[in-house]
Amino acid sequence: MKHITLGTTGITVPQNGFGALPIQRVAMNDAVRILRRAYDGGMRLFDTARAYTDSEEKLGRAFDGMRDKIYITSKTQAKTPEKFWSDLETTLKNLRTDYLDVYQFHCADRCFAPDDGTGMYEAMLKAKEQGKVRHIGITAHKLGVAEKCAGSGLYETLQFPFSYLSSEKEIELVKTCCEKNVGFIAMKALAGGLINNSRAAMAYMLQFDNVLPIWGIQKDEELEEWLSFMNDEPVMDEEISAFIEHERKELSGDFCRGCGYCMPCPQGIMINQCARMSLLLRRSPSAGWLSENMQAEMKKIENCVECGACASKCPYELNTPELLKKNYEDYKQVVSGKVKVQ
Repeated sequence: MKHITLGTTGITVPQNGFGALPIQRVAMNDAVRILRRAYDGGMRLFDTARAYTDSEEKLGRAFDGMRDKIYITSKTQAKTPEKFWSDLETTLKNLRTDYLDVYQFHCADRCFAPDDGTGMYEAMLKAKEQGKVRHIGITAHKLGVAEKCAGSGLYETLQFPFSYLSSEKEIELVKTCCEKNVGFIAMKALAGGLINNSRAAMAYMLQFDNVLPIWGIQKDEELEEWLSFMNDEPVMDEEISAFIEHERKELSGDFCRGCGYCMPCPQGIMINQCARMSLLLRRSPSAGWLSENMQAEMKKIENCVECGACASKCPYELNTPELLKKNYEDYKQVVSGKVKVQ
């Protein structure tokens, strides 16, 4: 598989990274087995975060004694220097290491900079001077924040949602990072689970020489799918191009990516699933989404008081209450049998 270098970091790895958010959902022994198999299969960069419960601990267990053979990137959601240092020490302990290859401000709502009054960038610089952080990165969900970070000259990597459903503006962001020599780490490369053709997803990513996709993995079969591309790189041929064009038309417009930053809901609504239920019913086996438990979750939409909290936190600026209503009406039609899905 093609190798890429993440901007000025010098980190050169196969264009096939491991996103370690989902492994928090599996048992320790299973997670360790999956992570070691990923390494054996050729993956070399593993992305985690302090916010991902025990994900860091699982990486620490899996790669204890192998630190010089892999690259680890983690993140902090800290908004104060005190919390920054607390997070960093916890992360290093969990990962059983004394340094991070890239440390990232997580889901930043601003471009942290020197002398901005927060002390956050100064804390990151000090951590780098101490050798605890080798390279400084940032992750964002809002395009404006990402654009500012990419052009600031302050960050060596930018992590941002990117897939074959991305808009022209998001593709321009990738190009800006290339011009500025900022490594681009692509999160949500499967659009929160809406993309279900891994070959097309990988073929799309391989067109960009500065993009490292990190695939969220929690099952053996998922991992094997991505590892298969190490020796069989998908090519953006006419068939895949036509498929992607069809996907873009089908999924054009506003849709929930399932990121969960709108949560928790004061009324207990599982917004990150309920607000995209219509798509989930049609793009994956519907049985699980029609269970009694899921019907009960969808019924909670009736309790929505339109407080606006979810919409105010949505990084994609969606009208979430309206999306919930639309998805609930469609869901009731499917449950009643008036509308058929797979």
